[in-house]
Amino acid sequence: MQLDTIKITLENHIALVELNRPDKANAMDERMWADIRQAFDWIDDEPAARVAVLAGNGKHFCSGIDLMMMMGLKARIEDPCEARSREKLRRIIVDLQDCLTALERCRKPVLAAIHGACVGGGVDLICAADMRYTTDDAYFCVKEADMGLVADVGTLQRLPRLIGEGQARELAYTCRRVSGTEAVQLGLANRSFADRDTLLQSVMSIAADIARKSPLVMRGTKQVLNYSRDHSVADGLDFVAGWNAAMLMSADIQEAIMASMQKRDGQFRD
Repeated sequence: MQLDTIKITLENHIALVELNRPDKANAMDERMWADIRQAFDWIDDEPAARVAVLAGNGKHFCSGIDLMMMMGLKARIEDPCEARSREKLRRIIVDLQDCLTALERCRKPVLAAIHGACVGGGVDLICAADMRYTTDDAYFCVKEADMGLVADVGTLQRLPRLIGEGQARELAYTCRRVSGTEAVQLGLANRSFADRDTLLQSVMSIAADIARKSPLVMRGTKQVLNYSRDHSVADGLDFVAGWNAAMLMSADIQEAIMASMQKRDGQFRD
């Protein structure tokens, strides 16, 4: 998988996805937005990829949207008709939203490993992951209000579900920085580590544990969790009943039981 702004390696069923504009602090230019979607669509479709780890090369995870891309928006939406101009802008926003929703849409678990800065669009990006891990000295900032705009690609929709309404509103209104250790306290990150090397080693270990389990079960668990998050408890129970009525009697359940009895790792098809 060759992309301009993202490096992907697939080994031992783990797809390592690295934002790869280190000289720009991994600022998200137009190419990177599209590459993010392409990367996670590929992971979703690739049987050998059972779990994904998202990281950033260089000193920072992601400094947000590339300002040159922002400055170029006016030319892209120019039209003699005001309504058509606004329609063009809406289509751009919806497309950018979809680029990040690709992480959520991907059936495989996505673990974000965050170091350095995670600002603006970077927060939008990690909120679409399944889990987030960080270094102690990383910092997170919902920066959009300081830039004169309303965050529009996922933070305001997903962050309150992760850390609660009050905390999310504080971060969105004040644009204050949150350290890696505070991110854990808020519930934004699962765990915090001393440095980037320890972070990546630990997250890859968690990913390896996930990759050893039935990929069919991991895909189903993610889809049930996502559905249940957006629906009532009754709807979620009905959904999982239908899911298991269709998927429960698999070869994987027999292998998992035998592996447990024999105290070994299960051997599952991709």
